[in-house]
Amino acid sequence: MAETRKPGPEAAPPGRFAYEGLDRVMHEKARLGLLTSLMAHPPGLAFADLKQLCGLTDGNLSRHLQVLAEAGLVEILKGYDHNRPHTVCRITADGRRRFLDYLAVLEGVVRDAAAAAGPGTLRRDLADDPAPA
Repeated sequence: MAETRKPGPEAAPPGRFAYEGLDRVMHEKARLGLLTSLMAHPPGLAFADLKQLCGLTDGNLSRHLQVLAEAGLVEILKGYDHNRPHTVCRITADGRRRFLDYLAVLEGVVRDAAAAAGPGTLRRDLADDPAPA
C-alpha cells in the first residue's frame, strides 16, 4: 500500500507564511480594538466611550491614539461641549482602507491555520460564516 505524504516546506513558495500585510501599528491588541470600534462608529466616538469600549485607562488610550494618529489611521478632534473639554476620535478614510487591507491579510492567516489544523478543529467554519454587513 502506498504511503500518503503531505508536501514538505519545499513545496511552498518562499515567504508563503510571511504575511507582510500585518501592520505592527494595527496588530497590537489595544489598537486592533480601537480601530474596530471606530470602524463600527464612522462618525467617531468620544474619548470616554472609546475608553469604556476597549477597557483602557486614560493614559493607555491616549498613547495608543497618538500612535494611530501619527500613522494617519485616526484623527483626534479636540473641542468643547457645554464649556467642558470634549475629544472625539474617528478613523480616517486612509485608515479605513488600510484597516480593511489588514483584515484581508488576517483572514488569510486564519484560513491557512484552519486548513493546517484540519476540519472540525475550529469553532466555526469561516467559509460558511457570512461577513457582517
